[in-house]
Amino acid sequence: MTDPARNILDIRQILGLLPHRYPFLLVDRVTEYVPGEYIKGYKNVTMNEPFFEGHFPGVPVMPGVLIMEALAQAGGILVVKSTDTPVEDKLFLFTGIESVRFRKPVYPGDKLELHCRLLRHKLKLWKMEGFAYVDGKLAAEAVMTAAVTNREDM
Repeated sequence: MTDPARNILDIRQILGLLPHRYPFLLVDRVTEYVPGEYIKGYKNVTMNEPFFEGHFPGVPVMPGVLIMEALAQAGGILVVKSTDTPVEDKLFLFTGIESVRFRKPVYPGDKLELHCRLLRHKLKLWKMEGFAYVDGKLAAEAVMTAAVTNREDM
């Protein structure tokens, strides 16, 4: 079994695994993962995020859809690390999201902790549950399904 304490990814390594770039890259660091099982990482939420300008003026709250996207990106990293398939020509696309619950607002200055656990994998489909925490308190949760597809098929 892989030692999760040794499986840390910094932002440079994440950039090599995900196609996302600023302002849409929403995972800053992976703190541990076990291929085929789970991943933990985080996003540092800062006031200079472009979405805070309009969501909401005077009361900046991270949009829930972006919290879900951050969980999906963490899950995408787990998928990449759980397969030997080269990712250069691949895209990971949401095929479903269910049981979404937002429990606590996320504000600038928060460290959004991202936890995903693989539930199933069959052919090109991956299903996982995701949990987002701030200061140890659950902020959001969902069950997500994604498909790995070839870029040229898009």
